[in-house]
Amino acid sequence: MGKIIDGRALADKMQLGMAAEVAEMSIKPGLVVIIVGENPASQTYVRNKELTAKKIGLHSVVERLPEEVSEAELIEVVSNYNQNDLFHGILVQLPLPGHIDEEKVLLAITPEKDVDGFHPINVGKLFSGQAGLIPCTPYGIMKMLEAYDVELEGKEAVVVGRSNIVGKPMAQLLLDKNATVTITHSRTIDLPAVTRRADVLVVAIGRGHFIRAEHIKPGAVVIDVGMNRSAEGKLIGDVAFDEVIEVASLVTPVPKGVGPMTITMLMEQTIANARKIQ
Repeated sequence: MGKIIDGRALADKMQLGMAAEVAEMSIKPGLVVIIVGENPASQTYVRNKELTAKKIGLHSVVERLPEEVSEAELIEVVSNYNQNDLFHGILVQLPLPGHIDEEKVLLAITPEKDVDGFHPINVGKLFSGQAGLIPCTPYGIMKMLEAYDVELEGKEAVVVGRSNIVGKPMAQLLLDKNATVTITHSRTIDLPAVTRRADVLVVAIGRGHFIRAEHIKPGAVVIDVGMNRSAEGKLIGDVAFDEVIEVASLVTPVPKGVGPMTITMLMEQTIANARKIQ
């Protein structure tokens, strides 16, 4: 039986170090999270980010805007925070209401304060080997692999999912560590045959318990990015944890796996921005 990668414990350890660093800084790192509307999942994510920021000692603000706010009004709010030196990180919580063009809003965030790592300039830097601000979930996964001494050089890594938020940047970060990387998706033929080659398997497909024991190479490291609800309302991942842990060497649970690390890396990138100018 494999072991659990405890993302919650690692996040707590890293956050303690961040809190100590922030306490010694000459300026207080500032993070604003902008949320539009009342999406319940978004409200939960934002609340968790706010609690973490305050625990670490950041200057944390949540800007709550009504569902009917116009695209122009939202972009004006973003622009004001771009120019506010008290804030070193800006995050616009997605998804946005249908009448707002998400791409236009993300483009409005100055790349230097884009602590989510989604601005095209930051994406371009990542894919050209000059990574600065990195999408937080892939960044957090790399920290987990490092903390658990997972060797990547020369290993075969498979990413299930090709989103701009997780799949594509995850593949690039693994490639940067000299892994041999394959990206799979919904149209991949004979997916189990591909995933069974993986020494490291990262799953971000958004389908509850989609990856089963048959997909896993014995001894593989399995990272589950999924956040789904079962028919009973229970939070589950993309990986059938109870099956897979019997085959894999290391597996992340859901919850208390990747999620806490995503928020932790958001804080880390905000602090790093403030560190540059203190």
